[in-house]
Amino acid sequence: MSNTDDRQTGRRTLIVIGLVLATALALGFVYATRRVLVWAVVAAFFAVALKPLVDRLQRRLVRRRALATLLVFLAAFVLLTILATVILVPLFGELGRFADRAPELLREARAGRGPVGQALERTGARRYVSEHSEQLRDLGSRLRQPAVGVLRGIVESVAGLLTVIVLAYLIVLEAPRITRGLLAAAGDGQGERLRRVGREVSRTVTGYLTGNLLISVICGALTYLVLTLTGVPFAAVIALLVAVADLVPLVGATLGAVIAAGAGFLHSPTAGVVVLVFFVVYQQLENHLLQPLILSRAVRLNPLTVLISVLLAAELAGLLGALLAIPAAGIVQTLLREYGPRRLRPAPPAGPAARTAGSTD
Repeated sequence: MSNTDDRQTGRRTLIVIGLVLATALALGFVYATRRVLVWAVVAAFFAVALKPLVDRLQRRLVRRRALATLLVFLAAFVLLTILATVILVPLFGELGRFADRAPELLREARAGRGPVGQALERTGARRYVSEHSEQLRDLGSRLRQPAVGVLRGIVESVAGLLTVIVLAYLIVLEAPRITRGLLAAAGDGQGERLRRVGREVSRTVTGYLTGNLLISVICGALTYLVLTLTGVPFAAVIALLVAVADLVPLVGATLGAVIAAGAGFLHSPTAGVVVLVFFVVYQQLENHLLQPLILSRAVRLNPLTVLISVLLAAELAGLLGALLAIPAAGIVQTLLREYGPRRLRPAPPAGPAARTAGSTD
């Protein structure tokens, strides 16, 4: 009897050790391939967002899946190119004007004149710069050294973007085959539930991406209008930074307000106060009208879940995690709603047939 117990104990020990080793190997694999996995997740989100358009085009106009997918991706590329042109042309114009005025601004800052020089005088930064000019010059020389690292980062970003585009294209192209395989593996009983989950996930991702982009465009356009009316220079550049920052849920508008209000106060105290009041009002409008409207229709998440999801995702995956946290939380909520434990419900009341059978017994 003791030999049998010893063998069972040894077998259990080996199973536990095997599970621990398998878990460690899986975590190591995820860590080693984390960049590729992040690209795959981003590609899957964009594929889920574009798949309904491809399906609609294939049903109504184009019968071939490959051609429909190619047309949708080309249309998306053209739309993004137009949007980038609309943004970058004013941006380059503002940067050119800034480059023309940079020597004058630098002379004014050194002399303590102009908005920048006055701001440096008020904050004591001009005195600090003059007292620590040697240290700042050494810091500038050190900052120029990692140019190779910056170039490598740019190349990796371009490679990642191309990889995401190709992966998203292939996912959308092979979506019907993947769907048929999943439905065949699940069987007839789970087919309808899988279709329902797929529709819900697609609606969540599409609604979030389009809604969040629309909110950022509104924020950037209103910021540009306010900065232009108050005479703040380089309004297009600042508005673009605000729009990009506003893509981050919850805290993005606050970050944009810091950027724009700082530029306003550098221009004049009046402009700074006007910009600050605008962002206070706009942030209330965005938090209590625009975002709740989108979240209630797209992902149906309460504010606490949104905040926790954004914080955890930002800690795990940085800015990209913060951007994808809300749709990911909506997908998890959908899966839990369909496959999670259900509440115990009271038994339905007995019908007439059951009462008749009970009285007969």
